[in-house]
Amino acid sequence: MNGDGIASILEAFKSGRLDLESALAAFKDFPLKDLGFAKIDTQRELRVGFPEVVFCSGKSPAQVRAIVDSLLESGSSVLATRVGEEHFAALAGLEGKLVLDRLSGTARSPVDPRGASPDRRVAVVTAGTSDIPVAEEAAVTAEACGARVERVFDVGVAGIHRLFSRLDAIREAKVVVAVAGMEGALASVLGGLVDAPVIAVPTSVGYGASFGGLAALLAMLNSCAAGVSVVNIDNGFGAGYQAALIARGRGKGKSE
Repeated sequence: MNGDGIASILEAFKSGRLDLESALAAFKDFPLKDLGFAKIDTQRELRVGFPEVVFCSGKSPAQVRAIVDSLLESGSSVLATRVGEEHFAALAGLEGKLVLDRLSGTARSPVDPRGASPDRRVAVVTAGTSDIPVAEEAAVTAEACGARVERVFDVGVAGIHRLFSRLDAIREAKVVVAVAGMEGALASVLGGLVDAPVIAVPTSVGYGASFGGLAALLAMLNSCAAGVSVVNIDNGFGAGYQAALIARGRGKGKSE
């Protein structure tokens, strides 16, 4: 439930279109809805501007379906991450209400990315093609949070001329998400080329000495380029959410 939803209930009660009993019923599951195994935070959108996001890893298919059904019934938009094949199977039949995306491992309410303000532009950039699944998680998350996303894939330092050919588009963004495995050099390169914040996402892509993304994580944390911050390994969601918040600016979702 967001501010508009609460306001509409109060206005309906004030005008007499809604009696007291019905108004109280509308607030029945506020600020949470208890499913026993999960407590849905129905107040989160009111507090932070976006509803609770469902992290599916570790949850059973039945639990994920019940949580998603509860969110849909409440009229909330839905974003679920780390959706596995068993979760996709449990969500079958909701294709009209959700977009199921196996590349990013997400299930989300439909969003028209063209409807987002150009002022909320986020560039999601990958070093390689193997980094795209994590980058798509970031891009889908940012779009769900109201950002307009420019995808720039496979422009890593092994062929850095590819990056320069897309640099003008990247520089138009308010925030840049740099997704890279191996040695994680892309974030430092972008940090020295753009005047926007760079959110670095180390991925677990790489050979043995990459230690499942630890090498890229440490390289990004030790970047000499100013303006680079780092999220956890493979955490596309965290980067996309943070990028959307920065692009949105302060003040009830309005850019300043």
